Amino acid sequence: MPGRLPRLGQFHVDAPPVCALVPRLLLLPLGGVLADRLDARRVAILADLVRCLAQLAVGVELLGAASLDVIAVAAAVGAFALPTASPLVAGTVEPAQRQQANALMGVTANTSRLAGPALAGALIWAARPGWAFVLDAATFALSALLLAVVRVRHVPMPRRSVLADLAHGWREVRRRDWFWTSLLGHGVWNGAAAVLMTLGPAVAVRRLGGEGVWVLMLQAGAVGMLAGSLLAARIHPRRPVLTANLGLASYAAPLALLAVAAPAPLVITAYGIALSAIGYLNPVWETVVQGQFPPHVLARVTSYDWLVSLGAMPLGYVLAPMAARTWGEPAPLLAAGTLVLVACAGTAAVPGVRRLTSAPVPPADGASRRAVNASSA
Repeated sequence: MPGRLPRLGQFHVDAPPVCALVPRLLLLPLGGVLADRLDARRVAILADLVRCLAQLAVGVELLGAASLDVIAVAAAVGAFALPTASPLVAGTVEPAQRQQANALMGVTANTSRLAGPALAGALIWAARPGWAFVLDAATFALSALLLAVVRVRHVPMPRRSVLADLAHGWREVRRRDWFWTSLLGHGVWNGAAAVLMTLGPAVAVRRLGGEGVWVLMLQAGAVGMLAGSLLAARIHPRRPVLTANLGLASYAAPLALLAVAAPAPLVITAYGIALSAIGYLNPVWETVVQGQFPPHVLARVTSYDWLVSLGAMPLGYVLAPMAARTWGEPAPLLAAGTLVLVACAGTAAVPGVRRLTSAPVPPADGASRRAVNASSA
């Protein structure tokens, strides 16, 4: 999920540092295996504590001299935390309330994106940059404390090798055409988002009126994501994946408008609408995945989801400037918009996407059912 930012799939309009992205991609599948094996709550608590210590170390060093290695570790540890969110929701919230719970998580995350930069700026202005990291460390400590008092249902999985666990999770992905074809669309979306993030500032500054236009675009996107998350708490479409994927195709509009240097208000509005589609998709997607996959593979499936989403972004970051130098900025923007439109709207041609309704299906096999029953007892 394209941020699936949230996930978002997992969707992101920001990204970890390059020095942390590769380790995070390599560790994501392992994080999914550990969360399924050891209990997602325990893995999430441990990841929060490690990130708390890492952020605290960064904060202390920024009061002196910052270390890039510590920053990279803090970001890479997220590979173990990312796959735990979906199992935590599935293990604490009943199916009928999961979309509201996922939407609330989206609202919280998107609100923090609106308020976070202002708070960080105020801390940097009033004190020093290190204090912003110290405060961030405190939030991870609070998260670990809250998780420690939450009871989460855990479905034990059979003992196998790590490679066998990874292969089993991948088989679950391949069995569902609605899932893996949507992942391809989500990956294309994330790659296109990287293209926009790379070339958009230059277009805004040179052709649309200056830096203020780019700032307004980002703020419109943040407001749009928040609005989409709020809508997800109220609107439950009959065919959720189809509806959400078609909404994602709207991202082609701001890409095309940037390419032709359309008037700034039109570009800003189109970007806000496109990001609202992502804010809506992330909770809907998470809810569908939690209902359609057996509990004991949910973290591994989520890790593959994140892997595709994060893995597509470096392609956009690398290819966009190369293409812009060769053919000019409009060419990669138009190409990215076309790919998004085809990949996301094209999922409507997949039978599984069209047929999937909001009603969850039983676990994939008898062993899964017995595990669920045993857990409930």
